[in-house]
Amino acid sequence: MTATSSGRLVGLDVARCLALLGMVATHVLDERTPAGDLTTAQWLAGGRASALFAVLAGVSLALMTRERLHGRLLALRTTAIAVRALMIGLIGLMLGSLDTGIAIILTYYGVLFLLGLPFTFLRVRTLLPLTVAWVALAPVVSHLVRPHLPPRGFDSPQLGQLADPGQLASELLLTGYYPAVPWLAYLLAGLVLGRLDLRDTSLLGGLALGGLSTAVLATQVSRTLVDPAVAAENATGMFGTTPADGDWGWLLLVAPHSATPLDLAQTIGSAVAVIALCLLLEQLLPRPATAVLAVLFGAGAATLTLYCLHVVMRTEAVWPAEEPSSYAAHVVVLLTIGAALRLLRVRGPLEAAVGLPVRLAHPEDQRSGTNR
Repeated sequence: MTATSSGRLVGLDVARCLALLGMVATHVLDERTPAGDLTTAQWLAGGRASALFAVLAGVSLALMTRERLHGRLLALRTTAIAVRALMIGLIGLMLGSLDTGIAIILTYYGVLFLLGLPFTFLRVRTLLPLTVAWVALAPVVSHLVRPHLPPRGFDSPQLGQLADPGQLASELLLTGYYPAVPWLAYLLAGLVLGRLDLRDTSLLGGLALGGLSTAVLATQVSRTLVDPAVAAENATGMFGTTPADGDWGWLLLVAPHSATPLDLAQTIGSAVAVIALCLLLEQLLPRPATAVLAVLFGAGAATLTLYCLHVVMRTEAVWPAEEPSSYAAHVVVLLTIGAALRLLRVRGPLEAAVGLPVRLAHPEDQRSGTNR
């Protein structure tokens, strides 16, 4: 395996870094040009960056559960991962209380980890068809159920919503910006990837081609079936789902944060392609170049810490100003801190905190330094 001396798969860190920078771009840069056209950044990252982040969560979960355990050790590891997920969710709730205008993903991310735990016991031959079925059916279930749920109150779940657990659960699972029920498809896809041999260059090449083909096919099918005016109107994205009172035709749309079957297929395909290409790059580069890559994209090993830092930087009281030109400042800060952490061989502070339960349950992972 072409990896750093710590045993990390650098390609996964590169993919995580790209997901982080893509999400920052959607938060900071304009969605449309003055002429009304979709910007390049929005076209590339809108919906895809967060999907890549979620698929990588599945890969991380697969790596955390790669060793077959039984009895007490299995229960200990499962509990540790659940505690880790709750800690991430709590951080998300705290960030949601800030005035940033950003739809915080972390609380949903924690819920995805909790929902994904039962699926870690399945083999690839079961996970793969289950993922396909989830892509096709979860949006249908959501479309049937959401009209009977209360409308969501906020773009980002906040600590205050803990007083109304029913409303909070409704938002996190089905009506929110990153609804966990359909988004579980991303985690399942990541679990499949994480169970494969991520050192096999032939496999990685096939995954890149297959992912790209899936993304293109889903997009073309949607363009054939959906009114171009409707597609153009929603090109900058929706708010997590299609309209709760909309007709079934909405499920044919491909648009950022629409959670339709075709959009899930398109974004999973693009995420698989990006991950495979990043891992393939790592495998093909000589070891010294891989070490440089690990530093340049070191932010990918501390995405939780740096995502939170970015959110705080988007508040009015913190530099830089909230304008599109500040994107460069965000990128420089995040990449510089990521590189410094990599050179110093230390974890991001939040990675160290939320990773503590898993490391206590599985101390040998401290030595291996694998991507979790």
